[in-house]
Amino acid sequence: MVTETLRASSVSVARIARFTAVMFKPQYLLFGVLWVLAAEGTAARLSGVRWEPGAATVVRVVVVVLVLLFLRMVDEQKDLDYDRVYHPDRPLVTGAVTATDLRVAMLVLGVVVVVLSGTAGVGSAIAIAAVLAYGLGLWAAETVWPALRRSVLGNLAVTYPVQLVLAAYVIASAVDTGQVDAAWSTAWVAVLMAGSFLQFEFARKISRRPRPGEMYYSNPLGAAGAVGVSMGFVALTTVAVLAIWTPWRFDGVGALFGWAAVVLAVVPVGAAVVWLRSRHDGYPPVPAAVYVLTVYLAVIGAALATPTG
Repeated sequence: MVTETLRASSVSVARIARFTAVMFKPQYLLFGVLWVLAAEGTAARLSGVRWEPGAATVVRVVVVVLVLLFLRMVDEQKDLDYDRVYHPDRPLVTGAVTATDLRVAMLVLGVVVVVLSGTAGVGSAIAIAAVLAYGLGLWAAETVWPALRRSVLGNLAVTYPVQLVLAAYVIASAVDTGQVDAAWSTAWVAVLMAGSFLQFEFARKISRRPRPGEMYYSNPLGAAGAVGVSMGFVALTTVAVLAIWTPWRFDGVGALFGWAAVVLAVVPVGAAVVWLRSRHDGYPPVPAAVYVLTVYLAVIGAALATPTG
């Protein structure tokens, strides 16, 4: 019996490994790493502290990446009915992984991230537990109110805040480890991260032709309207960068990185102009993704190179 249990466990682990390889691609890992570094560096800047990433920063990166995987597992289960129609190749739909596999993995991930976060302080552990609870709460909410699954804008309104709670974790944990001072000004982190991510979120779900039943922002807003919202978030990101980094106040590398984060807006804006003048059906998400990652890189560079004050 022990042998059978071990064999079943190894098979389950193998299925989870394959699920991770398929559904949590390297770009998600890269996003998680840069997201944490950009958020922490920005929070340090806003609180007037010289940013010095260290071992605690590495722990936060690991925690956030594991939480993103946890949330991906939640999405795989709560979106099962939708995926059966529009994404029939997803692992849970095909049977490549089971719901039990995912739930056991989620339990393990939950314990690991809470324990790791607890090394920074009780506040950090509570904050990351809140992120996990929010993700599970969304699953429950969509089960109780199926309308949330059918409205792409309503769904975004209730799902995106999990990233804000995750940002609160990063800030709270950095405060616990002394890398950031507690200050209301760190709320600007949420503005920067929201603007940069949401412009991509809209960009990846825009089409000229109607897509009935699919979760596309162009369905309720129209193609031009959805592009306009995405560009609005680019503008919000630019305003946040200028307000936080004030690149005109500095010289050298710090100013270079600060202005780079502003100038990078030409990437998504240029892509929008080209697409609106074309007849292509699907909106190109790659420029929006490039914008997110390069803005984070520029912000990280500015955080390392810019003096406080």
